[in-house]
Amino acid sequence: MARQPNALQKTLRHPCEPSGRREGVFARQRKQSHPATVGPAPHAAYHRNMHDLPRIALSVRQPSAWAIIAGHKPIENRTMGSIRAGRMGPGRVALHAAAGLKEDEFRYLYWRLEKHGVQCPHPAELPRGAIIGSVEVTGIITESDSEWFGGKAGLTLANPEPCDPIPAPGALGYFEWSAGGTLAAPTRWMQKWGTAAPDAQTGDLFPDAPIAFAKPPKRPWS
Repeated sequence: MARQPNALQKTLRHPCEPSGRREGVFARQRKQSHPATVGPAPHAAYHRNMHDLPRIALSVRQPSAWAIIAGHKPIENRTMGSIRAGRMGPGRVALHAAAGLKEDEFRYLYWRLEKHGVQCPHPAELPRGAIIGSVEVTGIITESDSEWFGGKAGLTLANPEPCDPIPAPGALGYFEWSAGGTLAAPTRWMQKWGTAAPDAQTGDLFPDAPIAFAKPPKRPWS
């Protein structure tokens, strides 16, 4: 017997699909441009140009966007309210690195990634305000034993494929993206990141050493 979509799935129709049919732009896009794959994407998988990318995108703040496209982060934590409001659901999407990034956000996420054994790039080297690749959203979860799950809900991710950064404005939820603008420039705190600081850090004597925190940074979100 065919499984019937539940109430949540019914509300997660892709924003560019007509209301009377689930298989619209999103489903055709997956079939034509991104055939199904099993297991992690091969390291060589790479979008050669913007026409190879999905037209629907999800914006994620750095350094989480980098961790996703590099294959380190398999869950993007969200609230169920934001998932519903943003019409998020399974399917391949372009990954947008948001332009905004505050120092306390980066400090906390850098520390979290380090806990997972992931060495994050310098903040000035992370592209922001750009499409940086695509990823398959495989499902929606409200509980998980994964160490990457840290909220009330999340999107499970697989098969990331990077691309050269394409400047583009972002938006909340799933959105249809278009190229334009320029990459966000590094701010002053980004340029100074990693230099000696009272609370933190290894200083300039060992520039290749990872940042060391005297205590876990405070979570910047409620």
